[in-house]
Amino acid sequence: MLDDSQRKTLTDKMFKEEEVGSSYSNTLFVRLVGLRIVFKNVDFKYCIFDAAYLRNCTFESCDFTGCRFINSNLVGSAFNGCKFDYATFEKTQIDTDILKSGCPSSENLKLKFARSLRTNYQQLGDAKAANKAISIELKATEDHLHKAWSSKESYYRKKYKGFVRASLFVEWLEFKLLDFIWGNGESAYKLFRAVFLVLLSITMYDVINFGDPNMVSNYWASFIKSPQILFGINGTSKYSGAFLALVFATRLIMFGFFMSIIIKRFNRR
Repeated sequence: MLDDSQRKTLTDKMFKEEEVGSSYSNTLFVRLVGLRIVFKNVDFKYCIFDAAYLRNCTFESCDFTGCRFINSNLVGSAFNGCKFDYATFEKTQIDTDILKSGCPSSENLKLKFARSLRTNYQQLGDAKAANKAISIELKATEDHLHKAWSSKESYYRKKYKGFVRASLFVEWLEFKLLDFIWGNGESAYKLFRAVFLVLLSITMYDVINFGDPNMVSNYWASFIKSPQILFGINGTSKYSGAFLALVFATRLIMFGFFMSIIIKRFNRR
């Protein structure tokens, strides 16, 4: 049997003065307006802000648990000590400062919060803000996966047990590996570092199999030649087919990673 949620609907309303200690829990605000208003200890739990215009407002210690912001404008508004657990954003203009001041403390909620904002910024076509959000999302994901299999906190031990815990350990290892190779799609520096390590590996293979490991000059000569081997330009006739196939696969993967980073970083559509 379903009961009425008793959600109130306020349409075309405007805040005109400071709000302190008020409660608007479980309210649907449609086209709410507020300009340079100060909100202190206001309860907005489970509210929906649809087409709200709250510009240059200040929110101090307000509770936005479970809120939804849809097609709203919050540009210039500051959020200090506010709670955003389970809050979501859709096509809402909001400054990236909220990523520093509004993130929930627990890692699993933080990654969901950052993911919602990242998707929101992508909907608006703000690639720079989306990049900031995804960096926080990735860090929170790493911390969450690590705690899921290693933490002794009661929350993680009750929720993740046995095989699930082991699978999360594997997922964490995969995450760390991809982070080392290319920062999970966000670091060109890490990708170039990975390419450098591949060149060193090719150098060692060449010296051990076709040179004299006791001569330093052989290492340098092989390293100078390693980019040609990696990109298949020349000097590959003496290598085995299996080795060349591995180099070719590595080249394709690295090139794919590089193009993915370029598209993510410079796409402004």
